[in-house]
Amino acid sequence: MMGGVQPMTLSDEQKEFRTAIRHLAEERIAPRAAEVDATGEFPWENFKDCLAMDLPGMSVPEEYGGSGADHVTRAIMVEELARVCGSTSLMMAINGLSVTPIVNWASPELKAAYLPRIVTGESQASYCLSEVDAGSDVAAMTARAVRDGDDYVITGRKHWITNAGISDIYVVFAKTDPSAGARGVSCFLVEKAHGLTIGKLEHKMGMHGSPTGEVILDEVRVPAANRIGEEGQGFAIAMHTLDRSRPAIAAQAVGIAQGALDYAVGYVKERRAFGRPIAEFQALQFMLADMAMKIEAGRALTYRACALIDEGDPDHTLNSAGAIAKAFAGDMAMEVTTDAVQLLGGNGYTMDFPVERMMRDAKITQIYEGTNQIQRVVIARNLLK
Repeated sequence: MMGGVQPMTLSDEQKEFRTAIRHLAEERIAPRAAEVDATGEFPWENFKDCLAMDLPGMSVPEEYGGSGADHVTRAIMVEELARVCGSTSLMMAINGLSVTPIVNWASPELKAAYLPRIVTGESQASYCLSEVDAGSDVAAMTARAVRDGDDYVITGRKHWITNAGISDIYVVFAKTDPSAGARGVSCFLVEKAHGLTIGKLEHKMGMHGSPTGEVILDEVRVPAANRIGEEGQGFAIAMHTLDRSRPAIAAQAVGIAQGALDYAVGYVKERRAFGRPIAEFQALQFMLADMAMKIEAGRALTYRACALIDEGDPDHTLNSAGAIAKAFAGDMAMEVTTDAVQLLGGNGYTMDFPVERMMRDAKITQIYEGTNQIQRVVIARNLLK
């Protein structure tokens, strides 16, 4: 294995946690999934159920009221939720993404002020990096933060922001030195109460229960104490965070794919053609076998990347390992969900069955937190450096 990491098995505690999350997912989240997709409403009941199991606090250290769970356990949580409802898994994944810069870079005062609010569910957080012309090319952002005494005045528009309008805490990246390129980016914790507004909400292919929209900052005044890290550290904070959040998107992709496979297996056992269950046809058995192999490979890559984070990335291979897990799992999820639709035939193409929703939800895992083309750039760069 790259970097000397050995194949891992889950601890008894992690296995028990998976069982508990699967019970929550199947008993509480799954029955609402179709309605969440159909209405496009934020699933507050799902959030409350996740909160009752202290899931928002998994990314928060114990000293601030959270559980400080390891990244493999967090991946299990995202995977099991995604198995039944992509939107609900995204709700929890974006929480981890947004909390990471605060946990790893913010001042003790900022941590104490904001992290307990995440744990109790009083607050939700969003990560504001992308702009309309600065997605993959982060350094091209135009959002500007100007120091004014004890404050910064921030102006800019952030696009494709998950949880826009639901969150009241926004981790915002803006240029404090526009002439310095990537080295001129800084990071700020901005409250909705500081005056930011929500613009257009996107009408998306999938993940309908998770709002995605534009966050507008028009000379929003933010205390200088709300800067995360030092001036000019923003790009490093963003990349450090994405290295640690991409495995969560891989876990989401694995979960969606597993849900699609599980449903397809049940369907082919019941569906009959030519006088027998279609599960008896070898061509379909081979499709199922290929789907299962791909999922297991994606899961192994995901857990390996998460384990590297937990080990502190001793051999500096996380950048590549996270990219490999995210790209492979995202591509795999699209392949598996597409095959699941095919296995259901005409039924798979209708909204009466969940696999078409899973296929639509899977697509975004190839796009956000760095497109899979960008992941290949990262992988190749690490090979060739």
